[in-house]
Amino acid sequence: MSVVGARPNLMKIAPFIHAIERFEESAGSHVKIINQLVHTGQHYDQNMSDSFFEDLNIPRPDYHLGVGSGSHAYQMGQTMIEFEKVLLASKPDWVVVVGDVNATGSCSITAKKHQFRVAHIEAGLRSNDWTMPEEINRIITDRVSDLLLTPCRFADENLKREGASAQRIERVGNIMIDTLEANREKAASMDINAVVSRNIAQTPEENKTEKARSSKARKLTGEDFVLLTMHRPSNVDEPQTLKALMDALQEIAEKYPIVFPIHPRTRERLKEFALWDVIAENKNIIATQPIGYLDFLCLNMRARVLLTDSGGLQEEACVLGTPCLTLRWNTERPVVLVENGGTNILVGNDPEKIRNGFKQMADFPRKEHRPELWDGHTAERVVSAIVNRTK
Repeated sequence: MSVVGARPNLMKIAPFIHAIERFEESAGSHVKIINQLVHTGQHYDQNMSDSFFEDLNIPRPDYHLGVGSGSHAYQMGQTMIEFEKVLLASKPDWVVVVGDVNATGSCSITAKKHQFRVAHIEAGLRSNDWTMPEEINRIITDRVSDLLLTPCRFADENLKREGASAQRIERVGNIMIDTLEANREKAASMDINAVVSRNIAQTPEENKTEKARSSKARKLTGEDFVLLTMHRPSNVDEPQTLKALMDALQEIAEKYPIVFPIHPRTRERLKEFALWDVIAENKNIIATQPIGYLDFLCLNMRARVLLTDSGGLQEEACVLGTPCLTLRWNTERPVVLVENGGTNILVGNDPEKIRNGFKQMADFPRKEHRPELWDGHTAERVVSAIVNRTK
């Protein structure tokens, strides 16, 4: 039984599902794997989740728990209650969880309390920042998991330092890069202006006139634009912080247009803090709805610089060679940092560091960096690791 709760999970579970299909074909009748997919519904916006099923060719979930939005306690509590029902009805050999969202922590706890084996894909990542809910989910999940499937040597070292036995740890690589490699060619063939045009925000409130909307549909060419994502509470929940960030972004937009897929949380805060007009009135900041996987990959492949507070996008930028400014003071993915051969530097939410970092990275040579085992075959190693421990 594999569990997803939010769209980053879908990018990690898709190759796992496809690898199961390939494994059965190669194994013939010797091994039969029945995989039931559970979607907790942590992301409920269609563009934030549902479109990814189509983009990534994932079958619809066998179970949809419909948890929806709410506080961390509400999401985890409701997930535990609803997941327990399907868990006890199905009695799987393994519960496979991915990443670090609330679904990951709550489902791993529930499974372990009922003595089901748990495998954690993307185990061992640590930011050492306990203000991040994701960090708590990572630590809890790794502590109760029977099989820790890690993406890199840093993750191995974290787990060993915390006392995890070597028998529980298996380095398999980064499963999200499997998804990237499977879709790279298709994304590269897409037109960036068509991508922006079909995703641009078009509600009357956000684009007050058709003329204003049309002025934002400017033509982009490869590497002459900046791509931005921003959603973490540390960046968007405080008015002064968000205003300072928007001021810095407006300076960047004077040189390069910014394509900004806006997370629902960020949209709410921009309006609440009377900052939406900063975007609406700046023709060089192109606001879009949250966009699907293929569309975003297309943009990430062409952007001059990516600015993000996401975790997974740091990894994608590294493999694509896209210079990346991470709007955080720490990262659970140090393998992607410039000092470790990657394309990423940390700038937090300090406007001056963002300005200086952008000057540095705007001329940073575009060079792909591929850590060990980030080769597009991680999912195959994951399936083999689980099957070998099931005997």
